[in-house]
Amino acid sequence: MTDALNISSDNFATFVGRMSPLLDERERRLFAGSLANMLGRGGLKRVSELTGMSRVTVLKGQAESEDLLCDPKLYRKGAESESVRQAGAGRKSITERAPGILEAIRALLDGHVVGNPENPLCWTTKSTYTLSKLLQEQGVKLSPNTVGKLLKDDGFSLQQNRKYVEKGEHSVDRDGQFRFINDLVSRFIANADPVISVDTKKKELVGNYKNNGKEYRPKQTPRMVNAHDFEGEGGKAAPYGIYDIAANEGFVNVGISADTAEFAAFSIKRWWEEMGKTRYPEARRLMITADGGGSNSSRGRLWKVELQKLANELGLDIYMSHFPPGTSKWNKIEHRLFAQISRNWRGKPLETLEVIVSLIGSTTTNSGLVVKCALDDKFYEKGIKVSDDEMKSINIERCEWRGDWNYIIRPQSLKS
Repeated sequence: MTDALNISSDNFATFVGRMSPLLDERERRLFAGSLANMLGRGGLKRVSELTGMSRVTVLKGQAESEDLLCDPKLYRKGAESESVRQAGAGRKSITERAPGILEAIRALLDGHVVGNPENPLCWTTKSTYTLSKLLQEQGVKLSPNTVGKLLKDDGFSLQQNRKYVEKGEHSVDRDGQFRFINDLVSRFIANADPVISVDTKKKELVGNYKNNGKEYRPKQTPRMVNAHDFEGEGGKAAPYGIYDIAANEGFVNVGISADTAEFAAFSIKRWWEEMGKTRYPEARRLMITADGGGSNSSRGRLWKVELQKLANELGLDIYMSHFPPGTSKWNKIEHRLFAQISRNWRGKPLETLEVIVSLIGSTTTNSGLVVKCALDDKFYEKGIKVSDDEMKSINIERCEWRGDWNYIIRPQSLKS
């Protein structure tokens, strides 16, 4: 739209913002009208949004500016006949005339607002027409358009629903768990203690199979891959990742067997031996954040048994925090490590385990991500049962807040 003025949208907005305070009321109207005329189609809406003027005012400015082109003498006549209001004069905004209006709208939205754990943006499922009607029942007359403008200024927008809301009794504590994890992570990092985010990446077929994405190759020479995605002799690779949140470092243990709790714990042990103990030689405790399911399930007995073995071997108190159901995408490893790995090997068939290890190990980012990778050819047995006696022997301390999600496992030598 700003092509007519040959300037970018950002520069145009800056220009309008700087000019408006230098003009009086009538000059601003003429300025806005002239801009709208120059911009052509859509100019009225654009200028109204930038200046905060109503469309009626901009329309009036458009008509006046057109008249001035025909007879410039009209500018002086208009200035002499029209009094200019002082700054601050004129009709007050709705929030000035009714100071409690925003609170009234927010109260009506209570129970109809959803917040994102990483972004405090809100969205409402009630329409502006419904809100306008409810406000009228309380004696406040506001048009739906005015309600919509107030909501927009207050950080709301009307959006479609999205399939991500978790079900079950635990969903009500989701935000509380995010606050708990954030506070504990902050304390650990401030004390220079290690904090890692862990998870198993999607299992990958090993062989000449199609891998999503594109890579640069000589023109019209695409890489030829198998026409089917049936598992072949190469089997599947299970990359278990460990991401050091403070150091921006990752370690991936590529397994060829089952994704079990034993595999997950051994992967963390390898990270500690390869990277962790060198970076944190004075550490006495380790914090782990993980999903609530899979090999590191919050309800898994074997996971706690394996964490006990890990605590004994490393001599560390292990602080374990699980993300609530349905919120795995907020686990740091997902976008800090796994997304970067997928970007690095996009379009490349994962022909062998060696290729997978090499591609993962060569992953980096502009922010300085460092990744190490190793192949794990051990066999991990599935379906191992844990007895009640084994569970009782675990040196576990459950936190006051959601002890099923947050707990500490200390070396058994420290058990009283």
